[in-house]
Amino acid sequence: MIAILLFYPLAAIPVVILLKSRWVNVLAVLIYAVLFAGISGALYVSPAEFTPFFGVDSLNILFLLVLALLFLAVSVYNVGYMRHTTVSPGRQAEYTVFFLLFVGSMAGVVLSRHLALLWVFIEATTLSSAPLIYFDRSRSSLEAAWKYIFICSIGIALAFVGIILLSLSTGRLESLFFSDLYKNAGLLAPLWLKLSFPFILVGLGTKMGLAPVHAWLPDAHSESPSPVSAMLSGTLLNMALLGILRVFKLMELAHLDYYARNLLLLMGFLSLLISAVFILRTGNYKRMLAYSSIENMGIISIGIGIGGIALYAALLHMVVHSLTKGAFFMSAGNILHVYKTKETGKVRGLLERWKVYGWLWVGCFAAISGIPPFPSFTSEFLLVKGIFGKGYYFQAGIFFLLLTLILYGMGRSVFGMSFGGGGSGESDKGELTAGKPSPLSYLPPLFLLLVLLVMGLYLPGPVHEVLRRAALELTVF
Repeated sequence: MIAILLFYPLAAIPVVILLKSRWVNVLAVLIYAVLFAGISGALYVSPAEFTPFFGVDSLNILFLLVLALLFLAVSVYNVGYMRHTTVSPGRQAEYTVFFLLFVGSMAGVVLSRHLALLWVFIEATTLSSAPLIYFDRSRSSLEAAWKYIFICSIGIALAFVGIILLSLSTGRLESLFFSDLYKNAGLLAPLWLKLSFPFILVGLGTKMGLAPVHAWLPDAHSESPSPVSAMLSGTLLNMALLGILRVFKLMELAHLDYYARNLLLLMGFLSLLISAVFILRTGNYKRMLAYSSIENMGIISIGIGIGGIALYAALLHMVVHSLTKGAFFMSAGNILHVYKTKETGKVRGLLERWKVYGWLWVGCFAAISGIPPFPSFTSEFLLVKGIFGKGYYFQAGIFFLLLTLILYGMGRSVFGMSFGGGGSGESDKGELTAGKPSPLSYLPPLFLLLVLLVMGLYLPGPVHEVLRRAALELTVF
């Protein structure tokens, strides 16, 4: 089953390239998404492995299920996106090829049992997603793609240096399999291990979008096609997070977790600060969502750094952020299709003119803001409980202040777009040419919001269990 997740893109790509048909393109993505969801569910029920290098455990199954669910929703949304795009069949085929490679690379990251192999697949996600960012062929998208490649390549290089330093700590072990590293953590040289973690954290933190190495993210997310933006924010950032968690567990087993926790807390709070400053200033609603992703990655890093119940909260928040931001970026794509602009000030009267898109936009804001009954309220409440439990009262005050500023900045934009009157002539023209809302444009984000509502009102037993097991996998007693 794991082999299908890894090799399906390689099998489908020749067909896509040869036929260059829009329906072949959307079917190739849809079939992969359905297979991905079915196989991920089967692996949850019955864990398996594919060679010693790929397998499922209590931690990565959580990331695999999130990737599968969001990919399924985005693949349905992608049908409508491809139907409305005006690019040539060759460009559509190119888009599909790199989209399949992108998802396959992320599957490789999640399923990797070897640190160097995980690094290789993270690099593959960069190479496969960069052409997707440049899909519009505009000057701004070209700049975003090159910035993405340049900054993330530096980050990946730093992570590689960290892996080399970590390998020096292994001595005669000469293995980078996670199972071998964990079993022999007490035998690793502390000096080399302590030197390796900052390189790996900063390197993978670049791909995760943590400040101060986040500069690629706002441009890449805002310039990408909406299905790609949803996957970048909802799943790609999780891939780097998983790599950091793998190494963080090793630091815990080697009794160096205090050192690692402080670094995670530092980058987490810095991410919140950067997000608060730029969300208050940005006039581009897709860039606003990108800075929100930086904020939420910071929240997750803080939860990991705090540990205990905050670790469970961080994993729950990862799930919530992935689904919410996927819905948010798909909704942003709908608004862009109607109003033909990314400028917040030129989008007005969304609820009056396009009720479905307007309520989805407001609903996504409620889901990301921690407003009950959405599960972001639960995750942030548990995280704050963990902060108070550690006696970090000053940090809790900073946390509340920065979240309030971010909430105000996003709310001002979201409600101005939804309830505000007026609008430019360009907006009105966009409305006249957009037609009626297509079910393919609003059902996928609506589905994700309904999933979040169910999780907020009553967290299903299987969901709680997979979160609990993932938290236990990262907890050293």
